[in-house]
Amino acid sequence: MTYAADQQIRPKNGQKCYRIAVIPGDGIGTEVTASALQVINHVADKYNFLCTFENKPWGCEFFRASGAMMPEDGLAQLSDTDAIMLGAVGHPDVADHVSLWGLLIPIRRAFSQNVNLRPVRLFPGIASPLRQVPPSGLDFVIVRENTEGEYSQVGGRFSSGIRDEMAIQESIFTRAGCERILRYAFDLARKRRKMLTVATKSNGIVHTMPFWDEIASEVAENYPDVERRVMHIDALAAKFVLDPGAQDVVVASNLFGDILSDLGAALAGSIGIAPSANLNPDGTFPSMFEPVHGSAPDIVGKGIANPIGAIWSASMMLEHLGQHEAAHAITEALMAATATRSSRTPDIGGTASTTDVTTAVLDFLSSRP
Repeated sequence: MTYAADQQIRPKNGQKCYRIAVIPGDGIGTEVTASALQVINHVADKYNFLCTFENKPWGCEFFRASGAMMPEDGLAQLSDTDAIMLGAVGHPDVADHVSLWGLLIPIRRAFSQNVNLRPVRLFPGIASPLRQVPPSGLDFVIVRENTEGEYSQVGGRFSSGIRDEMAIQESIFTRAGCERILRYAFDLARKRRKMLTVATKSNGIVHTMPFWDEIASEVAENYPDVERRVMHIDALAAKFVLDPGAQDVVVASNLFGDILSDLGAALAGSIGIAPSANLNPDGTFPSMFEPVHGSAPDIVGKGIANPIGAIWSASMMLEHLGQHEAAHAITEALMAATATRSSRTPDIGGTASTTDVTTAVLDFLSSRP
């Protein structure tokens, strides 16, 4: 059973109990988050663990009312939870850089969520826009550096409002940051097919990218069993389209990983199915899990938002928390749902509603031994 935060909880027989902070956010975020919580509710009961959900009504509506994306003590409220679920952030009346830097990025950085994990998988029944898909389908993972790189706050604008106005944005690559993301990617590749592609652009970006490449070579010495390929980002983007089956684990800097992961989601049929995990690998802080489709104001309230990205993100959260069987069951249920046309939302070629998809996933979970 899954409980609201204000209910009394009495774990039985050594049951695990998790405190989950839930930030539904804006637009369809509230709709898909509700689906994800229903699924967590179901598997928690079935696999004998407990959860509490602590609702945090933060985001652009909060900003419009208060002038901030979250309360001053928002990070403190999140710090002692076991994990964070985020629905979506964004509103047409709030600039993207305001919403992003007021909520998502402060959480990532305050809690050292230095790994952004983005699986790419073509689910049964979903058509890829690729003319040819490998017989084995699409199944690879993008590991994105999540707290430094090109998305730094170092720089500024000068002479604003006059003809000679200029802007400077600095990239920050630290040895510690590069080493930890590269080690994580090599470790993950070792658990999968032992192939790692390192994204770079050292032929054009003359300081940070050669530094990144050098550290990748150093880290690779500790993983002689993992095949390492180094590819320039432009060639790698083309390779994603022309030969997506060649990828297993891809590691990239913050900006390159951001771009490649959205491309991967498109190849898998829709950004609506794409999940992500913002991981603090050593567990000293909570990790955060979110679909990456955004708030989609054009379809808010229509009941057609695809909940798969949010539900898959919930599965990744449970995997991170150690509930492996429950996480695997959710992924299987998602694949069973997409295999049936009546359980596909419009973005993946069907006519199903958010509720239809959620019900199909719950029905499969109920029928699973």
